[in-house]
Amino acid sequence: MNSPVDNNLTDAQNELYGWIKDYMKNFQHSPSIRQMMQAMGLKSPAPIQSRLRHLQDKGYISWQEGKARTMQIVDEIVKGVPIMGSVAAGGLIETYCDVHENLDISDIFEKKNVFALTVNGDSMIDACIDDGDMVLMEPITDSYSLRNGTIVSAMVPGLGTTLKYFFKRGEKIFLEPANSSYEAIELNLGEVVFQGKLLAVWRRV
Repeated sequence: MNSPVDNNLTDAQNELYGWIKDYMKNFQHSPSIRQMMQAMGLKSPAPIQSRLRHLQDKGYISWQEGKARTMQIVDEIVKGVPIMGSVAAGGLIETYCDVHENLDISDIFEKKNVFALTVNGDSMIDACIDDGDMVLMEPITDSYSLRNGTIVSAMVPGLGTTLKYFFKRGEKIFLEPANSSYEAIELNLGEVVFQGKLLAVWRRV
């Protein structure tokens, strides 16, 4: 493990944090609690969960307790990207000459327990969310506060998880796609668990 030691962390926290960073660099996803237990030589999940809570409280990771696979490393957050002007998607316009302001995306990562999901499928293509994109999600703590038209990650027990527009009409929930090739999913409120609402879409080109 070649990760540098951070004096703001205890030895145990440093050991786990360095191992997690190496693991995620090599495998492109976060490890399970069991994998962390094995790597640290522990027989109980409690010390791992305690270290993860400390790492989150100190701003090193974003993590939903009980959901290790939602973990994200946040030590290299971009605080601002320079806005260099405009670019036409039709005809030509005058190019930029000065930097006027920064695009600040730090507020997204400052929200508690933000997690990322990889999109599989094209049912949200008309919302500019395509297969292979990464979506950043904010956990939903109160489903009754959801507004119609919010893009959510919703889990239907026994059937799976989907990214769709949320609409509530009467006593029914509708998960609506942004692609006319797909049908809306109609459910009763108790049949769906809302995991998160969309904050941003990340696409690598």
